[in-house]
Amino acid sequence: MHYLSDEKVKFLEEKANDIRQSIIEMLLEAKSGHTAGPLGMADVFTLLYFHALKYDPKNPNQEDRDRLVLSNGHICPVLYATMAHAGYMPVEELKTLRKFGSRLQGHPHREFMPWLESSSGPLGSGLSQTVGMALAERIDKGRMSEKTFYCLTGDGELDEGNNWEAIMLASKEKLHNLIAIVDRNNIQIDGYTEDVMPISPLVEKWEAFGWHVQDVDGHNFEMLAEAIGKAKSVYDRPSVIIANTIPGKGVKEFQWDPAWHGKAPNKEEADMALKELRTLGGQIRSEHE
Repeated sequence: MHYLSDEKVKFLEEKANDIRQSIIEMLLEAKSGHTAGPLGMADVFTLLYFHALKYDPKNPNQEDRDRLVLSNGHICPVLYATMAHAGYMPVEELKTLRKFGSRLQGHPHREFMPWLESSSGPLGSGLSQTVGMALAERIDKGRMSEKTFYCLTGDGELDEGNNWEAIMLASKEKLHNLIAIVDRNNIQIDGYTEDVMPISPLVEKWEAFGWHVQDVDGHNFEMLAEAIGKAKSVYDRPSVIIANTIPGKGVKEFQWDPAWHGKAPNKEEADMALKELRTLGGQIRSEHE
């Protein structure tokens, strides 16, 4: 499951680049929203939806699907864009982001999009929700369920104390089919995470709470695929993948700057970003020819 051919890596790189372009286009149209996190997590979402997840966009409520909960709901442009490219909705619908009456609200709302596993926005809630889902699955189906429950969280989001309550409970219950993925991009809306509220050392903290921990490059598809494969082979505890990402990945002007956490590009900035991403797309294609 974790092996990726060169052809598959090329496909994933191109798909992630397409998703990043969609993110810029939808944020420009909305004139509001979050830029850095969605761009930074595009590779993780691409790997999940185009390699790791079990799902069917034509039958989104199939019983044996994997479950994915986005806890840090403000990065939903990357969720919407990836799901659109995966066939859940027309790509053209992405430009309705944050508009009145749109299904694509500034935070995911399950009432509007029933194929989502949860609504999100209040930070720190997603992991507790995912733990509850995994526990309910065990009660209903026993320990041999083949579903995997994924929860994506932000690193700044770990400032919220209820995350650690969920982390303790998941460890106590040995929820082996639960995989948390932490977007370790080192920024949050008020600045750098280690200035606002230091959360290092993350690996040691999660290990101390009894989780299987992997620390990987969040832009390396082979590493991400291998990490998910290893997590699925652990049967005595939950797993966490700390994905080290570059906020604003793909657009040099946006990278590593906390100012881009919660703002959208204007027309000039979007044109610059799209030009850079399209050039990168051409480089990706030529490198694999």
